[in-house]
Amino acid sequence: MAATAPPSPLSPTPTPPETASLRNPIFARIRIAYSSDAPHLHKLIYQLAAYHRLTHIFSSTESSLSATLSNSQPFQSITVFLLEVSPTPFPDVPVGYEPPITRTLNLDLPIVDPESQEFGSGGEAVVVGFVLFYPKYGILLGKAGFHVAGIYVRECYRKKGFGKMLLSAVAAQAVKMGYGEVEWVVFRWNVNAIGFYKKMGAEFHEQTTICRLALDALQACGSLS
Repeated sequence: MAATAPPSPLSPTPTPPETASLRNPIFARIRIAYSSDAPHLHKLIYQLAAYHRLTHIFSSTESSLSATLSNSQPFQSITVFLLEVSPTPFPDVPVGYEPPITRTLNLDLPIVDPESQEFGSGGEAVVVGFVLFYPKYGILLGKAGFHVAGIYVRECYRKKGFGKMLLSAVAAQAVKMGYGEVEWVVFRWNVNAIGFYKKMGAEFHEQTTICRLALDALQACGSLS
């Protein structure tokens, strides 16, 4: 009986090109905001106020934001990180005071942004969110740190890692400067944010509460001196 012929060797599995795995790539950039970014920042802060149901005390203006950003030295005073995204890579050129942070994300589905024209920041880039922070001093820790006054990502870009990018950028700057902590405030009703911050490793101090003097109360207290 004739011997059975050996099976044909298996053809090697073709390797897809590297770009084929990027189904819906989006390119992100975090950079320091400057006075020219005040219009976009103003709209973002208003959306943040609306999300927190605080529009009744919203009094920020584009001019006040522009003046603040013009007169603030990054990381030594009020600093804003602005997050932008683009369907194409950002140019590899310096942007302002510090080199920007860039990332490439691969999304399951493309993002439909109904406000893309309103938040366009040049070319195909759009502004997605921000984090505003400034130096503080932890008297118990004996080290300086950052206080985050506000962090916000527009609705259609949430739950895609952009909030983590912003908060991580502040933490990285704190580590770079030898600071000891980054702190912020979260509303107790905002369970989504609380869950997110816990995953980031944040500690929660349940025994403390916020005290605030503003507007007429601030004027009245100041007149007692």
